[in-house]
Amino acid sequence: MLSKNAPVIVVGAGPAGCSLALYLAQHDVNTLLIETFTEANFLDQAPRTGSIHPSTLEMFADLGLYERIEPRGLIAPTFQFWDRLSDSMIAEFDHAVLKDDTRFPFVLQCERIKVAEEAMKMLRTYPNVKIRMGTTLVDMEQDADGVTAIVTNEGGETERIQGSFIISGEGARSVVRKASNIAFEGYTYPDQVLTVSVVHDFDKLHGYSYRNYLSDPDQWANLFKWGQPERWRVHFPTSLDDDPEMLLSDDYCQAQLQKFLPNSQPYDIVYRKLYSSHQLVADTFNVGRALLAGDSAHVNSPIGGVGMNSGVHDSINLGEKLVGILDGSMDMSVLDRYTRQRKHVAVNHVKTITERNKKLINERDPEVRKRNHDMLHDTAADPKRAREYILRTSLMKSLEEVAAIQ
Repeated sequence: MLSKNAPVIVVGAGPAGCSLALYLAQHDVNTLLIETFTEANFLDQAPRTGSIHPSTLEMFADLGLYERIEPRGLIAPTFQFWDRLSDSMIAEFDHAVLKDDTRFPFVLQCERIKVAEEAMKMLRTYPNVKIRMGTTLVDMEQDADGVTAIVTNEGGETERIQGSFIISGEGARSVVRKASNIAFEGYTYPDQVLTVSVVHDFDKLHGYSYRNYLSDPDQWANLFKWGQPERWRVHFPTSLDDDPEMLLSDDYCQAQLQKFLPNSQPYDIVYRKLYSSHQLVADTFNVGRALLAGDSAHVNSPIGGVGMNSGVHDSINLGEKLVGILDGSMDMSVLDRYTRQRKHVAVNHVKTITERNKKLINERDPEVRKRNHDMLHDTAADPKRAREYILRTSLMKSLEEVAAIQ
């Protein structure tokens, strides 16, 4: 018989996992957070996305997390589309059009590891939360009453840990998803992306905003600024046939940056990485007491910065339902509703937004490119249309639709 005090087991201390753990802790649910990284290397993770949209900032504020991450990021009220061929700005969208829709009419540029770090500090203050660092999930089992997480601890020993539910915030290689035999379907883009982080005044020297999407039929690019310390991150597509060592070399990275924006001196490169982009969605987000959230459930192109945000939205949605099940006000059928709601967003918002953004900035047909650019310009110039555009691209519209899905 499973103990009534058995915790909800959350696997993965990224923004999705930490947000869920915080929500549960604040609603008096015993929670166990499992993380493969150790205390010593948790903050050494590679820098990754962190454009936090207004809808997610609202959730972070409700968790008490916003006030901790705001000083560590940059407030970005605008984002821009540029044409690399003519080096001209196509359109600038200003979140000020959302002033009546949200407390946060801007995006916060704050990398995911900072979000996770601050959330972990908060979690350590709750007596009903246990955190197991250096602990890796290798398998899981479940029955009608509970789950068993089979883990390898920091000492290399195998343990079996019982819980009421298990939620995967592990990412695309989710053990929970595989153990539950959930299909993960979609495709991988036929290129890879080179990310280069530099110290440079792109805003002061060229007029770029903190978030930029650059259209080019041959080599699209994204340019984002991050704070504390200040860094700019540039994304370029590269061929899968090219040698990774060559792509990551100083000569190649400097050449791409000089092509992007000529500079009299070599760029101060502080980081570079190659990664592949996927569009994958799980067949279901729940099987019995095993559930998926964030990248475990859906992986997408990073163009648009909606992946991490939608993962946090998954977690808050799921947290509400788990609390209801555990306090007896809801039954297990609400977990099927979780899949219906959040899969709708993954397919009809996250996937659609990122696919459209990729096509828009990489369009090769000159006539289609011009139509796209004119559409963006006209939309940004009309406050009503700009508001609707930002409501959709910031996932605020998706939350309205989710509420109507039974």
